[in-house]
Amino acid sequence: MFKGKTLLITGGTGSFGNAAAMVNLFKAKSKIQIIGTRHGEKKYETLLTREEMAFAEDLGDFFRVPADTRDLNYAKFFEKGEKQKKELTDYNSSNVKLLDVKGVEKKLLTLDYIKSEIKRLKK
Repeated sequence: MFKGKTLLITGGTGSFGNAAAMVNLFKAKSKIQIIGTRHGEKKYETLLTREEMAFAEDLGDFFRVPADTRDLNYAKFFEKGEKQKKELTDYNSSNVKLLDVKGVEKKLLTLDYIKSEIKRLKK
């Protein structure tokens, strides 16, 4: 798959661990070179906004966010406010536990595509 190529990794969340997991799983002879964050690159991904967290249902492995059915009467949000939202923060890739390389490998091995590619390469 990688055939000895150098994988260039930027500073994005989990980039090195993800690349290392792929190199390990496919037994590639590739090098990983960290080139740093590119201009304008996000340092983290917002998974749920603070407003979505106020209504999200935690189902263990994921959050279920219901459709936003609020009316457009903004006065009640600016004049009265909602204390709960002030106490919440965004749920993003910089404030959650990231998987280590072994964790990424384990997660990747649940994908049929990855399993079939590994099997194909062993032939």
